[in-house]
Amino acid sequence: MGGARLRAGLIGLGAMGRNHARVLGLLDGVDLVGVTDPAGGTLADGTPVVPTLDELLALRPDYAVVACPTALHEEVGMALAAHGVCALIEKPLAHSVVAARRLVDAFETRGLVAGVGHIERFNPALRNLRTRLEAGELGEVFQVVTRRQGPFPHRIADVGVVKDLATHDIDLTGWVTGQEYASVSARTLSKSGRAHEDMVTVTGDLADGTLVSHLVNWLSPLKERFTAVTGERGCFVADTLTADLTYYANGAVTTEWEALRAFRGVSEGDMIRYATPKREPLLVEHEQFRDAVAGGGSSGVVTLREGLRTVEVAAAVLESARERVSVRLPAARREPTGA
Repeated sequence: MGGARLRAGLIGLGAMGRNHARVLGLLDGVDLVGVTDPAGGTLADGTPVVPTLDELLALRPDYAVVACPTALHEEVGMALAAHGVCALIEKPLAHSVVAARRLVDAFETRGLVAGVGHIERFNPALRNLRTRLEAGELGEVFQVVTRRQGPFPHRIADVGVVKDLATHDIDLTGWVTGQEYASVSARTLSKSGRAHEDMVTVTGDLADGTLVSHLVNWLSPLKERFTAVTGERGCFVADTLTADLTYYANGAVTTEWEALRAFRGVSEGDMIRYATPKREPLLVEHEQFRDAVAGGGSSGVVTLREGLRTVEVAAAVLESARERVSVRLPAARREPTGA
């Protein structure tokens, strides 16, 4: 990468923060100049770990990666915006819709590049799936079903499974289909003794009538990351653990039974598993954000406004579960011209 090297900072050295530090240390054209974590010290490569955000800002980063607990995203993000520092904020964007809106306004009004770390958008299987849907390979899309389950992650303490895990599925569903959520209906359980929910089931529909279904939990010994999109020509299945995409085509079987001819059923046809290059999603995400900061645009970045919409849908899911009603979502505000 040519031109001046970018100076990057990192806030948070938890499980995800350490992954960000690893990738930033390898990223062409970028120098990781400092990390903020209460423990202080240095990384193995000598990068300083300072205890406060003010000390990190004194190192003059061009952009920072926010990987601290979700409850702190608003405070940290607002401080970065106030100092003119671009930011890649881990998902979810914020702990509440109000906080997410404040972050959107803070970065947009200053013209700063900012993004949300919805890493599934950079998974090879989902990128391939989206490209094929955009090309019309499935025809009309009927339904999106996701399953995201596994054991409880002890790294999470401040939010429940809806904001931590289901936000992946909310974002990827809207992204691969190009459609907004119109309504959601949800039920939750809390069985681990924590204040937050650890299991949720969601049903709903998108603006074009596509049906959606999400099963998300921290209560299963089975780790699963499954996305199935069914349409008029067949079904795509993406496994984001292995980054595999498989296509199940509808078969064509004729029948002489006149009474059944009116029923437009399908039968099993060809199955294809696509061979695609499998680059690490976190590295691709960082490359896209680096390029956006260097170029002053937001191409390839999950914008804060997109992150806000995901927070709004997650809030509707929690409202639906709490009130035991279906919740309709208003149309999202559009990105500002030129974003």
